Amino acid sequence: MVERLDPAPRRYPPAVVLVRRVAHGAAVAPSPTTIEAVEAWLLGEALRERDQLALFEALAWRLVAAGLPVDRASLHVGTLHPQAYGFAWNWLRADGICDEVRVTGASLQTDSYRLSPLYRVIEHGETFRRSPQDAAAAAEFPLLAELARDGMTDYAALPLGAGDRMHNAMTVATRQAGGFSEAEFAAIRRLLSLFALHVERHIAWRIAGNVLDAYLGGAAGRRVLQGAIERGAGRPIDAVIWVSDLRGFTALSDRLAGPQMIQLLNAYFERMAGAVIAQGGEVLKFVGDGLLAVFPLRAEDPSAHAAEAALAAAETALAQVEALNAAPPAPLDRIDGWRPLGSGIALHEGRVFFGNIGAPERLDFTVIGAAVNEASRVEALTKQLGRPILITEPVARRLTRPLDDLGRHSLRGVAAPVAIFSPSQR
Repeated sequence: MVERLDPAPRRYPPAVVLVRRVAHGAAVAPSPTTIEAVEAWLLGEALRERDQLALFEALAWRLVAAGLPVDRASLHVGTLHPQAYGFAWNWLRADGICDEVRVTGASLQTDSYRLSPLYRVIEHGETFRRSPQDAAAAAEFPLLAELARDGMTDYAALPLGAGDRMHNAMTVATRQAGGFSEAEFAAIRRLLSLFALHVERHIAWRIAGNVLDAYLGGAAGRRVLQGAIERGAGRPIDAVIWVSDLRGFTALSDRLAGPQMIQLLNAYFERMAGAVIAQGGEVLKFVGDGLLAVFPLRAEDPSAHAAEAALAAAETALAQVEALNAAPPAPLDRIDGWRPLGSGIALHEGRVFFGNIGAPERLDFTVIGAAVNEASRVEALTKQLGRPILITEPVARRLTRPLDDLGRHSLRGVAAPVAIFSPSQR
């Protein structure tokens, strides 16, 4: 379970999660500057910035440094991510904080969104500008009433480009008496038209990263984005290898309809893979009911960290599968004939090749090597030995906790018998 960051001194609804926060202040922008200089920055130096949070914070302070009376700004973008509908960046001049938040799809069903000016911009591409001090506007839009209490005199929400369904948006607000002058607002719109190009660039990069993370895993996704896309590109790594398998998968597939089997596998893998990821492991592949993962040995702590993390993940995963058996969530609670689920997990250590293999037209980023094959053979012994977690001697040597010695066992295709251990049952 990932711990949520505390958003204080700000407040966000449950469907909005704080991801990162910076507060570098006015020092991120030259002061004083000019609108023309901000334009030149957007057309030049800003192109080298890869972090949307840093870019947005720098833009906000440059607007201020150019004499534009911006006291509040936010950026809202859609994305392609299995757990998020979009992201937003929120900056406030008064506290100097700039936040990056993740927005889930649930937020789109809330009154705070549907009664917000952003709804008109994101859903319909409209430009919205009203004074929060206008009583009628504040009565119609709760956000404007809140901004009025904060002393804002002008608020604008503007579309920034368009996707297939939704528009990106940026908002600006000021406390200046009388609001933005027409010349100031025109300058802001001109600068945002350039900034919109950066937003589209960052969205494309973020979506590519999200998709690669979701389908390849974090480490593999980063390597692909860094250019490791040629067949054979990769590197050898030393790691604790995890191979797990769902018990009775063939029989389950015969008893359950396809959609039911997908629901069951999703619930099962959520617990198995979730435990791996929570302990810093890298999930590489789902093969039917099987899971392949690695816990790379860290150069600064090669002795125990990966082994301890892998074993902790294995025990957590099995406990969570038992909890799934005991209290299945909907819709699994309405499906008969699948309980109890069981799993076998093998933990082995060795050097593997981490990289691209496959055909020229279709590559897979994975790990290969004798150690992977050996781990798979060890996992098959979980049925024979009646233990859900089996640990080979190289991993066992790194652990300090009591283990049961299950003796040496022959593995198919491996010349010498392998010493096998399991968490102590005594």
